[in-house]
Amino acid sequence: MAEHAARSGVSGSARPDPATEAFVAHRNLLFTVAYEMLGSAADAEDVLQETWLQWAQIDLATVRNQRAFLVRITSRRALDRMRTLSRRKETYIGPWLPEPLLTAPDVAEDVELADCVSMAMLLVLETLTPIERAVFVLREVFELPYDEIAHAVDKSLPAVRQIAHRAREHVSARRPREAATAAETRAALAAFQHAVQTGDLQDLLDILAPDVIALSDGGGIRQAMARPVVGIDKLARLLVAHAAALGAQESFQPVTLNGRPALIVRLNGEIDGVVTMRIEDGLITELYFVRNPEKLSRVEREIALSR
Repeated sequence: MAEHAARSGVSGSARPDPATEAFVAHRNLLFTVAYEMLGSAADAEDVLQETWLQWAQIDLATVRNQRAFLVRITSRRALDRMRTLSRRKETYIGPWLPEPLLTAPDVAEDVELADCVSMAMLLVLETLTPIERAVFVLREVFELPYDEIAHAVDKSLPAVRQIAHRAREHVSARRPREAATAAETRAALAAFQHAVQTGDLQDLLDILAPDVIALSDGGGIRQAMARPVVGIDKLARLLVAHAAALGAQESFQPVTLNGRPALIVRLNGEIDGVVTMRIEDGLITELYFVRNPEKLSRVEREIALSR
């Protein structure tokens, strides 16, 4: 199993078998590939399990490039999983948001990786078709050669180049023009925290875009906004009501999620959700609240990502 393979590579005195050794060496990369394609850590772990089971049956003597071969297996498995996820999202209750991850400082230091795994970027990737997303991730994030991508997604080389061009244009039109600095994001989060704890919105109103959008994901398990809240006035009223009802019972913990500053929200000491945001030109354009408990299991333990 994938977890067993990971453990066997780091424990015990015996040297792991070559298949296990190769899988463990590339595991963080493979998880990152799957997570970028799916936006779900739980599904990415399932993909790694399937990748390991297939990899364990391969005659390694026939494999010239183990990294490329493992990425190919992972990409194909993730593509299959994307189609399943698409059907699941059709019946999802309320807005669907990616599963947040507590990430190590090295992710934030890799500016390109942090940008690509940010909540805002993962939502942009949701607007691509499964094949466009796979090609974009493999090319733009992991810089794989087109011929390797063609093998991974089972498409011709000319088709992959065309898909990559189309996906790149689509993403460029929707991604933030310039990533906000960590300091800007922390200041915005502090203003948000002050607003929901006190009901004093002035500092927050100064940095909210007029057409700000707030999305809340409760997954039908916890109370959340059934639809996006659009506009500064509607969001302000919502936050004032929230502060009056729960402000004194909530506490906030600054953390780094998906390579960006974020907040873990606790209600009476228990994790209730996380807050992340998209900032453009110094203003908050999108606020993301993840409250679905099934998506909060990886916000207290660091997850290793790599390219």
